[in-house]
Amino acid sequence: MGKPFKKILIANRGEIACRILRSCRELDIATVAVYSDADADAEHVRLADEAVRIGPAASAESYLVIDKIIEACQQTGAEAVHPGFGFLSENAAFVEALDAAGIVFIGPPVGAIGAMGDKITSKKLADDAKVSTVPGHMGLIEDAEEAVRISADIGYPVMIKASAGGGGKGMRIARDDAEAREGFASARNEARTSFGDERIFIEKYIEEPRHIEIQVLADKHGNVLHLGERECSIQRRHQKVIEEAPSPALDAETRAAMGAQAVALARAVDYCSAGTVEFICDKNKNFYFLEMNTRIQVEHPVTELVTGIDLVAWMIRIAAGEALDFRQEDVRLNGWAVESRIYAEDPFRNFMPSIGRLVTYREPRGRDFEESVQLRIDSGVTEGSEISMHYDPMIAKLVTHAGDRPAAVAAMRQALDRFLIRGIKHNIPFLAAVMAEKRFQDGELSTNFIAETYPDGFEGRALSDDLQRELLAVAAAYNHRLAKRNRLGMHAPRHGNDGFAGDWVAICNRTPVSFTIREGDGYYLVDDGENPVVELTMDQPVAARRLVCSVNDVTRVVLIERRGPAWVLSHGGASLEVLVLRPRGGELAAIMPEKAPPDLSRFLLSPMPGLLVSLAVGEGDEVKAGQHLAVVEAMKMENILRCEKDGKVLAIHAEPGSSLAVDQAILEFE
Repeated sequence: MGKPFKKILIANRGEIACRILRSCRELDIATVAVYSDADADAEHVRLADEAVRIGPAASAESYLVIDKIIEACQQTGAEAVHPGFGFLSENAAFVEALDAAGIVFIGPPVGAIGAMGDKITSKKLADDAKVSTVPGHMGLIEDAEEAVRISADIGYPVMIKASAGGGGKGMRIARDDAEAREGFASARNEARTSFGDERIFIEKYIEEPRHIEIQVLADKHGNVLHLGERECSIQRRHQKVIEEAPSPALDAETRAAMGAQAVALARAVDYCSAGTVEFICDKNKNFYFLEMNTRIQVEHPVTELVTGIDLVAWMIRIAAGEALDFRQEDVRLNGWAVESRIYAEDPFRNFMPSIGRLVTYREPRGRDFEESVQLRIDSGVTEGSEISMHYDPMIAKLVTHAGDRPAAVAAMRQALDRFLIRGIKHNIPFLAAVMAEKRFQDGELSTNFIAETYPDGFEGRALSDDLQRELLAVAAAYNHRLAKRNRLGMHAPRHGNDGFAGDWVAICNRTPVSFTIREGDGYYLVDDGENPVVELTMDQPVAARRLVCSVNDVTRVVLIERRGPAWVLSHGGASLEVLVLRPRGGELAAIMPEKAPPDLSRFLLSPMPGLLVSLAVGEGDEVKAGQHLAVVEAMKMENILRCEKDGKVLAIHAEPGSSLAVDQAILEFE
């Protein structure tokens, strides 16, 4: 088989650009990267054969400018463009412009993009193709009052959606008239900002829903087939967080029925390339069409791992006119794959975006897992990379594949523990906590999973008494080893019975626990003076931040870092701050006064770095609890800030249009 193309330009950035580059390299195709000023030193630029600057950091002035992409193709001689996802991937005008310039678009034809990219048109086409659809209002909605009337007619709760785009943007759930009115305004504003299209529609919101999607693949020779389903129900603000293939909810009969409908819809719009038909499924396995994404999906790796089919490579080959060389009956789902999206966000502060430099970035390694486990990491960053406020906050996608779901989930839990990121906040503790939930392990999923599991927000995984005791022992042993190194020098042996035993006090939440540590041949025996607590083996250098410990013959991976005089230990989504002292130091610590945090309740603080879009109040205004105060935009999402209690505005500290730092004061109350 010859090369489908000699040179391809990748009109994207980050992990998906790096992912496409890998398939191009395997097909022996030269690559061209494009980059904004913010991405001049990005990984996808380094990996490509050529790179072309296309403008300033703002995507509206770079990655979304069609003329600049075409100019880059002409400048480098690229024959085709792969758009990845987001940006121009579902832009019909982009496809038309490429066609006019004689450049191949690696994706579906413009007619399919136009039909399926618009949620209203796509639902009408799905209905004509006898695909099950969700009840709703198919027409365009002009204003908030009309949205309220339509919502009441459909029956609350309803979903308010932007007609264009995806990724959770321009979507709101409304359960009453007030939420419908406010949700319409917010969804329309987000849609205008993200997609340049403010059209909105409304449909019935299905309770206890599962989000299940079917991957389709079609060539230009009339061959259309599906590659099974993906379960994407673990979502936050309608954005997927964890995906897996296959779904624990489907049986063979339901899978075949959903696959047949997805194929029928693809045929109805003369689809070719890779695409995804998304369904919502209730607890009785009734399923309804949501939308069709006419591009590669973020979560495509789980399908690739269970089918062995390279979707990106096939998109390229199909665009070059090749026919699929396998049939529907040849598609087999082998084992189970789970994907976790690693985001730059703080799960302990309502998942607010985090920006900055990756001071430390260490991915888990495949060699640390059993041979039956396949580990895959799709990322577009390296240590030292900058996470910018201008783009999506995804850092990487972590994927595990094993023979069955329990094994794939267990491998994911281990992989998350081994992922070390410093310099920014990230959601790994949250992902690890979800994996540890019994409901998740039992496969009892819905798109409400996160809201129902963490109704008051995520505060970290609770530790059992035994696990907390083990982590306290790990902290004491690590501190003991560090003290030994400091006493004997850098070349001191890690273990050995040299008489350096130690009595230590580990203090957590002002509660001291005493330990005596004795060293043996390759281990530390940690006890409380009478009974052994843990026999601990740590073979890493003393400066290691990621400890692989054998704790009473159970392997645990623990991250350990300094926070002032204390150690912070993280494991399995749980975090523990421990101060380790000699016994006399423990006695003195017990009588130290506790420093009270400053009172910031009189201020409205920005919960994230971002742009202050608007203020809804002025100096001297009376405000009520729950009242809308301000809107802050970060990483392409609008966030409404509300009043926590009744009061009066004393002063305005930031004006609309201001760039805000995290915890910067916006308003001050009397």
